[in-house]
Amino acid sequence: MATLELDSITKTFQDGNEEVVAVDDISMSIDDGEFLVVVGPSGCGKSTTLRMIAGLETITSGTIALGDRVINDVKSQDRDIAMVFQSYALYPHMSVQENMSFGLEESTDLPDDEIARMVTETGEMLGISPLLDRKPSDLSGGQQQRVALGRAIVRDPEVFLMDEPLSNLDAKLRAEMRTELQRLQNDLGVTTVYVTHDQTEAMTMGDRIAILDGGELQQIASPLKCYHEPANQFVASFLGEPSMNFFDVSLDGDRLHADAFEYPLSDEVRASLGETTDLVMGVRPEAIELVETQTDAHEFEMTVDVVEPMGDENTVYLHFDPDATPEGAEPLVATIDGFTRVSEGDTVIAHVPEDAIHLFDRVTGEALHNRSMEDAADQVDLG
Repeated sequence: MATLELDSITKTFQDGNEEVVAVDDISMSIDDGEFLVVVGPSGCGKSTTLRMIAGLETITSGTIALGDRVINDVKSQDRDIAMVFQSYALYPHMSVQENMSFGLEESTDLPDDEIARMVTETGEMLGISPLLDRKPSDLSGGQQQRVALGRAIVRDPEVFLMDEPLSNLDAKLRAEMRTELQRLQNDLGVTTVYVTHDQTEAMTMGDRIAILDGGELQQIASPLKCYHEPANQFVASFLGEPSMNFFDVSLDGDRLHADAFEYPLSDEVRASLGETTDLVMGVRPEAIELVETQTDAHEFEMTVDVVEPMGDENTVYLHFDPDATPEGAEPLVATIDGFTRVSEGDTVIAHVPEDAIHLFDRVTGEALHNRSMEDAADQVDLG
């Protein structure tokens, strides 16, 4: 096994006379045995980054090192890297056993009986032993995905690369495969880079997540750190469902002024903002509480616009001005307990605790103040 080091890698394409930067100066270090999830919206450069690691795309500049070896100019088949694709990419005319053994037959001098033993062991690990004689057309989507994983595992590579391998599966099977992939990766201990646009996969699977946007690395940290202490407004908006609430605010003294409300700040939070006065205030829906009475300046009388029952919880859309149309109202989305009864048109009191707010520079998007992971954990413990 080995570490994987990306040092200022950049990839540009020519679109006519215009140069398009797909990946812009990305650096990251993936530890031996680590499960790193690369996540971001479509077109952010995550698959291009994976393809450069695999050797399927040339690097415009920068270096990629596997262990002590720079692999920029090493052919993809010589990199000791196995890749699992979104489309499975199984040979339709071959059986499962032939699909899994083909790579070893072409790239190694192992005897046939040794290859057969490795395929059999991997099939048992993945629970597909009864399927080894079948063709891909006779398999379900989940079974085909297991075969694609088995083809990668049987090679015993230094690094696994996975490009949205679960996106073709239904929701229930995708959840099951997430758990299975984590178990496999823990058992095998292989350095893994997993690309997805699904934030649920990123939050639940990765030791760390790397969030990309516009070809640039926005933040790389543990899932909880990215969620509770985002580096900027993009990271804060990308992680979480429903998304974080955002309000444009201006700082005047120790108070934030928005179109629909004012919000006083403690000396500690005010000091973290420096001289910046044009801000964006953020708060996650699950941090908002509905209370019986209005007792302090962090509580606001609001009108319920829409209620979305989700079973164990309700997503409630609130607005400050009861006379405003939904299009013109400043919305606040709250996630509350599913047994809390609220209906459209109700007047409620929303508590927005100061220890749950985030503040960003409105120009740069940089996070100036975040809710701390410790405060979030304390609230859960106290709840």
